[in-house]
Amino acid sequence: MMIVTGELYLIRHCRAAGQEPEAPLTAEGRDQALRLRDRLSDLPIARIVSSPFLRARDSAAPLAEWLGLPVRIDDRLAERVLAAEPAEDWQDRLRRSFADPALAWPGGESGAAATRRGLAALADAAAGAEGPVAVVSHGNLLALLLHSFDDRDGFAAWAALSNPDVFHIDPAGTVRRCWKDDE
Repeated sequence: MMIVTGELYLIRHCRAAGQEPEAPLTAEGRDQALRLRDRLSDLPIARIVSSPFLRARDSAAPLAEWLGLPVRIDDRLAERVLAAEPAEDWQDRLRRSFADPALAWPGGESGAAATRRGLAALADAAAGAEGPVAVVSHGNLLALLLHSFDDRDGFAAWAALSNPDVFHIDPAGTVRRCWKDDE
């Protein structure tokens, strides 16, 4: 297991118009990105790292602009592909994949593989940072990462996520939800 040191804010992107990589934020999502900026702007964030997907980059942009920081892109923070083809029973497949981390549907990525790449991205994001790091990613990957820190039920954690959602991980690895937009 990859060891992640440092202080992190794991952020699920704001509301988007779809699931494809270039899906933009909706009007509501753009408003959420501004509220996210306002919520996090007083924190001493030293670095912002994002998934390459447009909805994640656009969720990070207002905070980055406010803080005068670049948004670093890390492809390892992209959403997990559950399967190559859409399936009507995708939620059941997702639940089963959380229960069996080695399970990979055809053309998809196992939870174990997604967790490894996500933890590697977090470790690299935190390395050498002189303060907290904000990491913007996606629900499925974030649920897997949260599970790796505190062994919560991954599917239940995924189902409880909102857009956006912010979790704080302290240097000891303790996770707490610190904000969701509807609070």
